[in-house]
Amino acid sequence: MFHAAKAAPTDQPLQGAYSRRPYVIVTVGVLGAGAVIIQLALMRELLAVFSANELTFGITLSCWLVLTAGGTWLGALVRHIPHPVRHLVGGTALLGVVALAEGLAIRSLRGGVFGAGETIDPLGTTYGTLLVLAPFCLGSGMLLTFGCRILFRENEGHPVARVYLADVAGAVLGAVLFTVWLGRGIDHMTLLAWLAAGLCAFAAGISRRTWGHRFRLVAAAGAVVLAALAWFGDLATRSTQWQYPALVVDHRTTPYGRVVVTRDAGQLALYENGVPVSFSANAAAAEEIVHYALAQRPGARSVLLVGGGVAGAAPEVLRHPTIQQVTCVELDPGLLMAAREHLPNAFADARIRVVAADGRRFLQQTAERFDVILIALPDPTTLQLNRLFTAEFFALAKRALHPAGVFAFGTGYYVNYISPELAATLGSARATLATAFSHVAVLPGARVFFLGSDGPLHRDIAPALEQLGVAPRLVNRHYLAATLAPDRLADVDRASLTPAPINTDFRPILYVLRLRQWLSQFSFPAGAFGGTLVLVFVTALVRLPAIPRLVFAAGYAASTLELALLVTLQVCYGSLYQQIGLVTALFMAGLALGAAFARRHPSGHLRRLVRTGGFALGALALVCALLLPRLGAIDAATGTPGGYTVLLGLTLLISGVVGAQFAYAAAQPTGNAARQAPRIFSADLVGAALGALTVSSFMLPEWGLVPVCLFAAALNLACAAVARPSR
Repeated sequence: MFHAAKAAPTDQPLQGAYSRRPYVIVTVGVLGAGAVIIQLALMRELLAVFSANELTFGITLSCWLVLTAGGTWLGALVRHIPHPVRHLVGGTALLGVVALAEGLAIRSLRGGVFGAGETIDPLGTTYGTLLVLAPFCLGSGMLLTFGCRILFRENEGHPVARVYLADVAGAVLGAVLFTVWLGRGIDHMTLLAWLAAGLCAFAAGISRRTWGHRFRLVAAAGAVVLAALAWFGDLATRSTQWQYPALVVDHRTTPYGRVVVTRDAGQLALYENGVPVSFSANAAAAEEIVHYALAQRPGARSVLLVGGGVAGAAPEVLRHPTIQQVTCVELDPGLLMAAREHLPNAFADARIRVVAADGRRFLQQTAERFDVILIALPDPTTLQLNRLFTAEFFALAKRALHPAGVFAFGTGYYVNYISPELAATLGSARATLATAFSHVAVLPGARVFFLGSDGPLHRDIAPALEQLGVAPRLVNRHYLAATLAPDRLADVDRASLTPAPINTDFRPILYVLRLRQWLSQFSFPAGAFGGTLVLVFVTALVRLPAIPRLVFAAGYAASTLELALLVTLQVCYGSLYQQIGLVTALFMAGLALGAAFARRHPSGHLRRLVRTGGFALGALALVCALLLPRLGAIDAATGTPGGYTVLLGLTLLISGVVGAQFAYAAAQPTGNAARQAPRIFSADLVGAALGALTVSSFMLPEWGLVPVCLFAAALNLACAAVARPSR
């Protein structure tokens, strides 16, 4: 295989018996397409194992990028590769098998390494992610360096830029294919098995000039075995069962995650992304969601229920005799299908209307008016959930209510003690709700419930339910007498009146508070963790030469601004996976177009062009700070989705500049592709990793959208300003 030599000579241009360039370009493109599909599949699996919030997303993405950067340096350490194209092609096929093994390993973490109900801290997430992803990421990084060295030996001008272009062009195809396959509900393990089979078949087909007959037979046989495993092996069911102690009776992959149904001792449970959303014997949750709010309006006829439908809340609403229609809005159609099949009573009544849609987008588009709106969702532990607890969302809900209608939601868990973190959460929730409604009431239960209305509200729930003839199994007079005891009411009143900031779309205070409360469970060294990130960031800025430093800043800006664009898309236009897939594919297409432009327009002033790219990225980050918070206003002013067009345009511009700047930086003459490739690739990847981790975990939640964009602007403008335009 590979032979490391301490004093091996620098790669020198060679002419072979045949041109290796087409093999390298095609193989790197296929590797790029496969790597994106594998990345998206494995990261979704990791988020289902670990707590799926923006912090864990940032950790997993950063681990991926850093490991890939490390792989590019490992590739540089291998000084002599006797048959480089063979190893590039064979390595690509092998990585497909490695990815499938990693996917199966991830599914074995929950219930194997970690307990079925164990909460995993950020350090455990980091260690587990690094351990599982290391083989594929290190290997793919090494192959990128190999590709650069092969093209250099083929007398290919600017080999790093050429490999980068092939890689991102393949990534565009991979992003599109993943979105299509995901829409068809293909399980990740089945998808990875088919992909591994395809990569083996590709290696067998392209290796006529690079490998002997024996390798082609082995690769073809591997493709057949993997295809048979994907078709007949039932990988999805077998690997899903590893994650749950109860019997798995159904599972399905949807654009929004994985839905699993289990049966234990005759009781059914529904899970979405590893989180339980319904138990067939859990009547308490459904009753508490409903009756506090409906007791306020004895004559209510129409109710909107956002979330909670599969938990049995809709039939509980219909216990109230005046109800004529319950509209249940659930984001995930797959979850609804599983509930209809396994919990038929949840939606059996003809008065229940089920809508598969994003709750916020439904309120933006509907012309209906409701007497009561219930938000039966978990606490805002993610930015996606937080957008349903903001002042902007509450204003939308008020618009959809009849005069004096009631809006209700729950947050926090209260068992006769209110911690400082919970008090801050309740204070922010009440202050935010008060921006939309003139009357606010707070009622304790297992959760703390908030009611908002422009009409009167009361706390005499038991007499109101008795007058209506509603007799819940749990929320009865005795339960309410204990739950709504005067001392408990006084506690939640006192806590909810704590001065606290208002939760908004682009300043997610409630998400930040819930994240702090979640982290407080662990002995997580947040100070040391943050200090390490700052040290790495400052060291990169100080130690890197001018051109790699500009590439580092561009990688940071690329991940930062892409996250800002995706958050804005989610807030303004709903959690539509087709649109998010479009933005991701468009970003990668912009990288490819920018790199292609740079290749077609070579220049003798490469350093100046890289510096200009830094100034351009800084300017675009300033434009994002100005426009992204105003996209909704642009739509309202024009009466068209003009803001969406602006968002797509910014995506293409930013990624195009990043791609062109990288290509010009990679075209800098060095005379040694083995050293140039890891230096440029790792600067980009480490910058992107730091951006993904710091922005998703701290900067965006704590600072808000605009300061994040301004920081990215300042970083790129400063790096460009201190870089001299010529040597």
